[in-house]
Amino acid sequence: MCDAGASPALGDGSPLSIDKCRVTGYTYLVVLVRSFAHKGLRKLYTDDIAKGVPPDSADKLRKMLSFFDNMQDPEELRSLPSWKAHLLTGDRKGTWSLSVSRNLRLTFWVDFAEHEIPDVNLEDYH
Repeated sequence: MCDAGASPALGDGSPLSIDKCRVTGYTYLVVLVRSFAHKGLRKLYTDDIAKGVPPDSADKLRKMLSFFDNMQDPEELRSLPSWKAHLLTGDRKGTWSLSVSRNLRLTFWVDFAEHEIPDVNLEDYH
């Protein structure tokens, strides 16, 4: 996150503060989860109640949802190969898909204008 960092003191002993964002040109964007299309995912995310999601997938789903809280760019998902992150095509163009289990996928899209992830869903592909 961008914040001022302390560096060596000035000649008068006062600390020098540097805004790392301004120096590097780095922009810190926070993407927030706005809504869920799947009720079980909403309960897992908001109340940490796994009822409504497959029990064998609850821990992985918690990790995925937690990753969203710290994500700045969806491309970061590609750094986790076991999730098999990819963009869908055709009429679902722009929707991301993450592999939860053999046939379950966590799907979502990112509204870059609002910095939000609306309609997070758990889908059975088969």
